[in-house]
Amino acid sequence: MFLEPHFSGQRSGWLEVICGSMFSGKTEELIRRLKRARIAGQQVAVYKPSIDTRYAEESVVSHDSNSFVATPITQSAQLLEVGKEVTVIGLDEAQFFDRDVVQHTQELAHRGKRIIIAGLDMDFRGQPFGPMCDLLAVAEYITKVHAICSHCGNLATHSYRLSPSMDTVMLGERDQYEARCRKCFRMGNILDLR
Repeated sequence: MFLEPHFSGQRSGWLEVICGSMFSGKTEELIRRLKRARIAGQQVAVYKPSIDTRYAEESVVSHDSNSFVATPITQSAQLLEVGKEVTVIGLDEAQFFDRDVVQHTQELAHRGKRIIIAGLDMDFRGQPFGPMCDLLAVAEYITKVHAICSHCGNLATHSYRLSPSMDTVMLGERDQYEARCRKCFRMGNILDLR
């Protein structure tokens, strides 16, 4: 479990990245950290890409239906408009943000903000997804969470798409995706014929 670092008198900010496959608990962990910050009396602002409207337009919502109020944004530059009183910033579904999110989150960290970022590290092809690789490279803290493979029960690290669509961005739920381990992901549709 991630415990927030505590440094007496620290004035600099940092980036925390929570990554993994679909159904691994990324948003759940983001919400847990945001709630702890709020309990500690810290001012929190949460953002999500405006294209993610699966559960709610103005909340980040986990697959277990936990939620936290969030502001939908279309460009990562909007993050820089956050108020000075905000000390903790949460970003969900970071793989959908533009590549400038790396520069903008680092700027916010330089301003002393704690940035907590959650997102898929790989797309349905098993390739790095959007700006996540670059965010992982510049983060001070990284947490990789795992789902359970829907076929063999091992730890799942991949998001397997059940539909034939080849679009990189396709919002979906359990009817469109499964969490799979490396072996079952590579076996692909053979498992779907069982």
